Amino acid sequence: MNAFQKVFDWKTYIFTALAVISFSSFVAVLFGQTIPNIILAFFKIAGEYVVLGAVFVFALLWLLKAKPHNRPKEYSVVPFDVFGKKSKIEGIRTNFKTHDVAWSFMKQYKEAYPFYNFALVSDLPKSDKPTIFRYI
Repeated sequence: MNAFQKVFDWKTYIFTALAVISFSSFVAVLFGQTIPNIILAFFKIAGEYVVLGAVFVFALLWLLKAKPHNRPKEYSVVPFDVFGKKSKIEGIRTNFKTHDVAWSFMKQYKEAYPFYNFALVSDLPKSDKPTIFRYI
C-alpha cells in the first residue's frame, strides 16, 4: 500500500495540476493578449506613419503645383474674320493689363461682331511666339 500511495501522492498531483494550469494560462495570455497587442501596436504605428506620409506627399505636390507661375504682363484681343485670317476692327480696344478684363471685352466683342472670332493672346516670357489663351 505504501508503494501505491507514493505513485498517487496528492502533492505530486497538485503540483502537476498547477503546472498544467499555469502553462495553459501562460499560453492563453501569450497568444490571447501579448502577441495580438504587439501586432496591433505595430500596425497602429505603421498606419500612423502611412497617413502622415500621405499628408506630406499631398502637401509637397500641392506646393509644387501652387508655386507662382510667370504670368504675362499684357494681353491682346486679336479679331479673325470669317475665313480665319487676322483682321482689324476700328474702334475696339485690343490691349489689356489683366486676363479677366480682356476676356470680358472679348465676350462683348463677340456679341457685337458675330461674324468675327476673337483670340485672347499674350507673349509669355519664355516663349518666342504668342500664346492663345482663349478663342471664341
